Amino acid sequence: MKLLRTNSENPEFQKLAYRLEEELRIRDGDEQEFYATLNQIGKLAQALVAFEQDLPVGCGALRSFNDDCIEIKRMYVEPGSRGKSYATAILLELEKWASEIGYNCLVLETGRNQPEAIALYEKNGYRQIPRFGRYLESGNSICFKKIIPHSI
Repeated sequence: MKLLRTNSENPEFQKLAYRLEEELRIRDGDEQEFYATLNQIGKLAQALVAFEQDLPVGCGALRSFNDDCIEIKRMYVEPGSRGKSYATAILLELEKWASEIGYNCLVLETGRNQPEAIALYEKNGYRQIPRFGRYLESGNSICFKKIIPHSI
C-alpha cells in the first residue's frame, strides 16, 4: 500500500470522493442532500489517497475546524478493498499529518447508517461527542473527537 499526501485538486482524490457521495446517497437517501452541501471538497490543502499497487482505493482529508482541532473529511475505501486495513492506515496517516501541522485533536462527523465507520473510529480511540456546527440539527449525525499527541 502507498499513501500519497496531496490536496483536493488531485484527480484520484476527486474520483474517490465522488464514489463516496454515490454510496452515501444509497445509504442515506433523501438525507444525503443535506450532507452534500456540507461535504463540498473545495480547496482542501491536506488530502490523502491510498493506492493498492497503482490503483487508487481509498481517501481521506483534513479541513480546518478551530485553532486546536482539525476535521477529518471524505474518508472512503472502495468496496472491493475493504477489510484490508486501508481505512485504518488512512486514518493513522491523517492523525500523523494533523500532528505535524500543529493540531492537538481531530473531530469528525459520520452517519448512523455507516456502522463500519463508527466501528473504525471507536476502535482507533475516537470518543463520541455532542453534534457540532452544521450537524447540530441532524439526528443522523454522530460526531467524534480524539486528542492526539505531537509525538505521532
